[in-house]
Formats: sequence, structure tokens, C-alpha cells
Amino acid sequence: MIQAVNDCFFLHTDHTSYLFGKLPTGQLEHFYYGRKIRIKDAGSLWEKNLFLPGNTIVYDKEHPTFTPEDLCLEMSTEGKGDIREPFLDVIHQDGSRTGDFVFDHFQILEEKAPFETLPGSYSENGKTEHLVITMKDRQYGLGLELHYFVYPECDVITRSAKLINESKETVRVQRLMSLQLDLADSGYVCTSFHGAWAREMMRTDTRVKNGKFVIDSFTGTSSNRANPFFMLSEAGTGEHTGACFGFNLIYSGNHAEMIEVNSFGKTRILTGINPRGFCFRLEPGASLEAPEAVCTYSDQGFNGLSVQMHTFVREHIVRGLWKKKARPVLLNSWEATYFDLSERKLFSLAKRAKEVGIELFVVDDGWFGDRTDDTKSLGDWTVNEKIFPGGLKGFCDKIRGLGMDFGIWVEPEMVNVNSNLYEMHPDWVIQIPERPHSEGRNQRILDLTNPRVQDYIIEEMSKVFSGADIAYVKWDMNRIFSDVFASSLPADRQGEVFHRYVCGLYRCMGELTKRFPEILFEGCSSGGNRFDLGILSYFPQIWASDNTDALCRAEIQNGYSYGYPQSTYTAHVSGCPNHQTLRNSPLETRFQVASFGVLGYECNLCDLKKEELAAIQAQISLYKQWREVLQFGQFYRGRTFSDREAERHSVSLDPSGHNEMEWTIAAKDRKSAVGLLLQSLVVPNRPHTIFHVYGLQEDRCYHFCNRPLQVNVKEFGDLVNTIAPVHIRQDSIAHNLVAKFVKMKGETQDLIAYGDELMYAGVRLQPAFAATGYSEEVRFYPDFGSRMYFLEEVKS
Repeated sequence: MIQAVNDCFFLHTDHTSYLFGKLPTGQLEHFYYGRKIRIKDAGSLWEKNLFLPGNTIVYDKEHPTFTPEDLCLEMSTEGKGDIREPFLDVIHQDGSRTGDFVFDHFQILEEKAPFETLPGSYSENGKTEHLVITMKDRQYGLGLELHYFVYPECDVITRSAKLINESKETVRVQRLMSLQLDLADSGYVCTSFHGAWAREMMRTDTRVKNGKFVIDSFTGTSSNRANPFFMLSEAGTGEHTGACFGFNLIYSGNHAEMIEVNSFGKTRILTGINPRGFCFRLEPGASLEAPEAVCTYSDQGFNGLSVQMHTFVREHIVRGLWKKKARPVLLNSWEATYFDLSERKLFSLAKRAKEVGIELFVVDDGWFGDRTDDTKSLGDWTVNEKIFPGGLKGFCDKIRGLGMDFGIWVEPEMVNVNSNLYEMHPDWVIQIPERPHSEGRNQRILDLTNPRVQDYIIEEMSKVFSGADIAYVKWDMNRIFSDVFASSLPADRQGEVFHRYVCGLYRCMGELTKRFPEILFEGCSSGGNRFDLGILSYFPQIWASDNTDALCRAEIQNGYSYGYPQSTYTAHVSGCPNHQTLRNSPLETRFQVASFGVLGYECNLCDLKKEELAAIQAQISLYKQWREVLQFGQFYRGRTFSDREAERHSVSLDPSGHNEMEWTIAAKDRKSAVGLLLQSLVVPNRPHTIFHVYGLQEDRCYHFCNRPLQVNVKEFGDLVNTIAPVHIRQDSIAHNLVAKFVKMKGETQDLIAYGDELMYAGVRLQPAFAATGYSEEVRFYPDFGSRMYFLEEVKS
């Protein structure tokens, strides 16, 4: 609900309030954002200024006690006394950078018009509560629209801005942010998510008491170095209690988030396009849109915030046929074959995939041109008929004949110098003409600021996607930007390249998803290098990381879970030793961790033992039974691995419990749920643990159980000799023979309990092996071990 009363604006969701008002000077003062409140007299909200603080700037003579430096504002500029990071920075024709924007008028609308150049949030019924505040620069003839969109049911408010050049002179926009939120207090903890290739979304907590903390990307993408999602919380906030704010940006390029505490103890939060390297020439009559920013508040801890963010992403970002449609279990060919492709090899892999229950077979890189390695043929999107004599359609038809869907990998934004496309159009590439280029992944980036290049990508991909019965597309992008220069733009517009590239990308994705609405598109950028709400506005899921190691993936997926629902990140079961870490982890653990994203497999099924294939078949069958809950239920975090490096390395001796990860996904109707408990390294002589479930209905009864598994006696090494009548040497014929015929049963958990008992008291699990004995009731729980638990409502 949006209300405008006596120059004050009140934005209410189901549980939060966002309040601000127009000052006598014309600026907008921010009053409050937090738990929902009732307003009787807004006079209690205004900050009182009776005397000007020393060494500050007076805005104008008519208001001698007003200084912008000591106020919470909805937007700010350079030059009029606010020395904090500005919302807007413009260089005028005369060289001045001063901005003097004041309130002009407002509108309250019931709908949201689509952005002209960018994706944004939406409502399926077309109704969105929308406040537009129009401000005018008193001196330079610029207009600024501040847009607020309210989504009451998920307690989310989104913001955007649009700068309009109403003057007769060209201006240079150095910065146009999407959201500014000024808070009266300081000392908040900023939780940000950083990393690199193969270790995305590592959580970092930084308390900001003074000065400035910046999260940003300058890679040309939203970046695995720093995701645009972040949180701000009161000290002491945890997963289940405490006050916190969450922020994100619907944008896929360079971004910046700034948290600044000034000398008066006020905290400013900014998010939007990264100002570094940004300079946009705005001609008379032209306008510039800022990406849409997302904010939410919860007083129920980080899990409460995640529920709100997840609901918003599922309902107001993801769209199309696959928004709520169950995602298939796939097998990707990459780690099984790499570039060594042949139709015979791939078809053998596909037949084995069908046997274990795979629903979608995906051919990754190497199917086109002369692509025998990553140095050539990117950009030449014609099938290699040496690999597929019957073309892509012929092989696709064979996969369809097995009863599976067919998918393909593409990297449309890239080109190798060794390709037909580059030979024909060297000017279609992001590079400085006649200057050496710093390569990445042996490839260059196509210039998507150029409409001709956009058209080429749209038409070439359309030929590929319509050339066979393709059900799935993995859209990859495997390098960051260097030597940034677009030949399609004049010298004085090179500061627009990054942003125009992203807008061009959105045009390509938008057109192709319209032409092929039934295809399941999956975004990818060396894993999670472009995991953001902009991509999710077109593609319903994104490959979270190239790292498929189960232990690493648990931390990566845990990081994503704070701001993104599990239906948006895909996870694969791969072979061991793992290709990224060389770590060996149990097959069940790999499956269980991957099940808490969108499940897939990426291993050579043709090389696996019969026992492993049988295990995978059972895994897929189980997953399909619980797929609706696992993909579209609500994700909750319990205890998680410590993010302190010292504790991570000493975890095997640490009695405080930082070696376990605890997750629950509860169905929307809360009648069923799936839980996961994952261990990193074994803590000796610590057999007991309590598992807590989350998201249940307190007064309902639930059947809680696990899936008992058999344990290979070889897992116990030569301890087998403590019970064997004769000595058995490890890995001998006798040892392997015993392992083949003697299976040890795993423990059983089976009980009925109320939801409040399961959530607050928890379940005391069967004791883990602690070197003093073993029976069928002991939990075999080695390094990297895990358990899945299943809950269904029963009559009390």
C-alpha cells in the first residue's frame, strides 16, 4: 500500500514500512525503513535542526540550519554540502558537477511499464503498486524520476531511477545509482559474498562503524568476485533472530554497493551501476535508465530475509513456461568427454543415462566447427559432421528415440581469432584496433553494443535452436573484459561500452526466449561469474559453479541460498576424484548436496561399476518422488560451516560444531519437508548430534525418517579383522569377495513428532561411529558424510 499525506510518502508491505517526506527545501528526507508501523502524526519522524553543526555547508540562505551532510536523504548529488558518496553525478556543459534536484510532483500508479533497455520485476496480473517522484534540477534543466515498486506479499520494495535531459545541452553522466538508503544508525554488519572461479559466494561479514565499505565488480559481468546481493544486519543477528536488510540489483554488468558511515553516525547504502569507467553522454531530450534495485527487511533473522527474497525471485523475477515447471534430471557430457567427442561415444553414454533414469541428455562444448580444443571455432555455429554424420538433428532424433530430451551448449557472445567469423568481421570484437589484446580463455568478446552483432547472434542461435528438437540450452560466457573498446562507438562514448554491452545482451536473450519459449535456458559464465537477477529475468536457472566437489558446493550453495531460491541454481553429481579438487567424497553425499539445487549428473556413466549405477538409479528415483519439494519448497539454513579460516583448518579438533551443514526444504503447504545434514571432517569421540528441521507447522504431526543405506565393509579397512575368523589383507581377493557378498546395514531413524518438537528440540540422531564399537544402529559417518531426512504430515 502506498499513501501520500501532507508531503509524506508511506510505503507499506504486509510486514514492513518505508517512510520519507519532502523537506521545506525540496529535498526528500528518509524517515524509516523496518518493521511495519502505524503513523498518526508524521511530525515525530522529521529530524529537528535548530543550529547548524560547525564546519558544514548551509544549503541556502532561506534555511540557515539545514545542511545536507547531516540528514538521511532519498537521493543526493555533488556540490550542495552533502560530501558522502552521491546518488547522481553529472558533468554539465560548463564543466560544473553541482546538482540541485528538488521535488516537483508525484504520481501513484497501479501498474508498472516495462523498462526500455533493461529487465525488471513484474506481476503476473499486471498490477504493481508504483510511486513516481519527479525531481527537477533548479539550475541545469534536468529531470529525475525516482520509481518505487511495492510487492506486499513478499515484503519487498524495489527502486529505480531515470534521468531525463530536458535542457538544450549535452551532459556527461558519471554516475546514476539505483537505490540510496540512508539510516540514522551505524555499526551494522555487512554480509557480502565474494570469491573467484570454483569458489563462488563465500560469505564475509564486515562491521561498518566508520568510513566506507565497497562491494563492486569491474569485470564487465556481475562477477564471481563480488555478487550484487548483500545484507546489512544489527550485530548479533543470526539465522533465526535479529533485524536485517537485504539488497540486490537486477543487472548483469559492473555494479557497486557502497556502505558509508559519516561523521554524524549515519549510514548510507548505495547500489547500482559501477561508476568506475562509466561515462554516458546524454543528449538533449534523451534519458538514461538505472537498473532496478531490490530491498527487503526482516526482524526474523537471515532465514526470514531469505524467505522474502526467495518468494520475490520466484514470483516476480523468473518468468515463462519454466517458472513453476519441474526441471528435468540431466546428464551433461563435459566431464565425461571434454573435447573428445564422437557420436558413438555420446550415444553409448546416453543409453546408459536412460537406464538410470536421466530425462535430458546434454552435449557440451565441441560439437561445432573444428572445435577440438578451446583455441578455435567459437563463432562458427555449424555442426561438425565428422562427429555427427547425420547432423545435429540426426543425433537429436536418436536421443529422442531413447525417450529423453536433448540439450546443447553454446557460447554466443564469444569468438576465437582462429574462426571464420573473426576472419570476416574483426571489427565485431571488443578490442582496441591495431593494439595488442590481452586474451582470456583463448577467445574474444563480441561487441554487443553493435546492433549488427546482436542481429547475428539472434539469427545464428535461432538456426541452431530450430535445427533440431532442442529442449534445453546452456548459454555460457567464459571470460571477463579486457582492452575495452567498441569500434561501433565514437571516442567520446567509450565510457558507455560496458553498459551498452549488457543492454545488447538483454536484447539477444529477450528475443531468443520469445522465439523459443519452450526451451529451458540455463545461464552460465565460467560457473557463477554472472549469477544475478538480470540473467534470471530471462533464464530460470543458472549453473552455480564449475566446481562440482560436494564439500565445496555445499558452501557455495549455502552462499547462494541467502538471496536466491534453490530452483535458480543447478548442481551436478560428478566423478571422483573430483576434477577440481581431486577430493574423494561418497557418492551419496554428492547426490544429496546436488539435490538441494536443481539436480544433474556430469560423469562418465559408461565407466562406473554396476553397484554405482544401481545407486544412481535409486538416487534419481528418490529425487523424482521429492522433486516438487526440493525444487520449489522453501529453503532454510540451520548450522553452517564456519567462515573463519583458522577454524576451518582446525575443525577436526574443534568441539564447537563448525564441521556440519544443516539444511531443510519445506513444501509450500508445510505438509512435507526434506532435510540434509553434511559433515566436513570427522570430530573424534563425538558421536552425538541433534538435527533441527525448519519451516514446519508447529501443531502438525510428522513422520520423520531416513533412507537406510548399506555400508561397504571395505570402508572399515583392516578393522574387519576384529570380527573375521581369519586374517583378511586389505584390498586382497578375500577382502573384495567379502565386500561383494557381505553388506552392513546402516542405521534407521523413524519417529513421529510434532512440528514444534522437530524445530525447537530437534531429533537426537543415532550415535555416529566413535571407534568403540559398531552395529546396525550406529551411524556410519566418515569425512564428507551426509544424511537426508524425509518428513510427511500424519494424523495426530
